[in-house]
Amino acid sequence: MPRLGGLTVIFHSNTTKPLYIQIAEWLENEILSGNIRPHERIYSQYQLAEMFNINPATAAKGLSLLLEENLVYKKRGLGMFVAEDAQARIQAKRKEITLRQLIYDVVGEAANLGVSEEDLIAMIKQAISERKDGTS
Repeated sequence: MPRLGGLTVIFHSNTTKPLYIQIAEWLENEILSGNIRPHERIYSQYQLAEMFNINPATAAKGLSLLLEENLVYKKRGLGMFVAEDAQARIQAKRKEITLRQLIYDVVGEAANLGVSEEDLIAMIKQAISERKDGTS
């Protein structure tokens, strides 16, 4: 199991999310955390394949997602590099898509369970407070 940035990286084979998307999201996390900075070279498909014991074509597909979203750019003969605004783009994308969907899911589940708006807001505030205190 690879250890990168002090963390053990585990890809989930029991998820419906394809491995190449998990690779792209892992690279996005590395960019968000500052482990890979703007204009810094990112891992090649062969490095990723070796690190995670996957097919290089799978790694290439994950890298292609980042390229399509303009999170990385190619330098001919040198590899791919992180775009200047990649971190901001990832944050905006995740806020708009991922976080919004999670909120809809939580609100829907709360409605299914009969949780009032006030109770749901109180639960969210408690989670925020615990996170600030470092108790979660």
